[in-house]
Amino acid sequence: MRGQQVGANGITRVGVVGSGTMGAGIAELCATRGLDVRLAVSRESSLVSAPARIAASLSRRVEKGKLTAGERDAALGRISVGTDLADLGDRQLVIEAIPEDEQLKLGLFATLDKIAGDDTILASTTSAIAITRLAAATGRPERVLGLHFFNPVTALKLVEVVPALPTAAAVTERVTAFAEHTLDRQPITVADQSGFVVNALLIPYLLAAIRMVDTGYCPAEDVDRAMELGCAHPMGPLKLADLIGLDVVAAIAAALHEEFKQPLYAAPPSLSRLVEAGHLGRKTGRGFHTY
Repeated sequence: MRGQQVGANGITRVGVVGSGTMGAGIAELCATRGLDVRLAVSRESSLVSAPARIAASLSRRVEKGKLTAGERDAALGRISVGTDLADLGDRQLVIEAIPEDEQLKLGLFATLDKIAGDDTILASTTSAIAITRLAAATGRPERVLGLHFFNPVTALKLVEVVPALPTAAAVTERVTAFAEHTLDRQPITVADQSGFVVNALLIPYLLAAIRMVDTGYCPAEDVDRAMELGCAHPMGPLKLADLIGLDVVAAIAAALHEEFKQPLYAAPPSLSRLVEAGHLGRKTGRGFHTY
């Protein structure tokens, strides 16, 4: 373990709910930082597929020289996977990483509130849903906050820490210290406003690029080349939308539009059509580009 301060903030046992891209990435990050991780999945098939995806990701890091084989094996040994949320009862921090559906998240937080110990902190990786609304679904709103990671979790250092209106200052400070010292991330504390900092800036940019394609202003390939070559962006906006997942982009845009009622957050027609057709970007092999 390279540079870890495991337990310096008292958090050594972490639960993660959801084994999609973000949930698996968070579980992997926590395990490589020396934490005892319990990953809760919703399907029996994920009991096999989730650990396999995490193992494959860790092996790629070994191939790149970022981990040793011993560190990979130790990290895998720190992750247990199950379908019963009750297994999260002894966790000090539980991080929700399920799909960006407010009703699903509200139901999960109400359930976690009944399962978790009195001192457990509940966190959400939501990209756009108000943390205060999620906190209100529990009997411990002072111990609920947002902890927004970015994809790929193991590579991108930023974490947005989002206290709800009732979140206790000591909880915010403890989780910020956990993100910085235990997880080796770069946390920023942001207001509980839809989109926080990054997505409030990023999503309008992506939607503007999609509108250019929709109106025939410029094909997707050229929009991407323009930003890559003209602004030195490592990835153009349509490629980035495909990487994030078009369903995720659409869900964040909908949440921003619901909160701010501004046209720049409205989903362009082609985005909605692609999502309806199941073409969600790189994860399905087709979005604005074909993979």
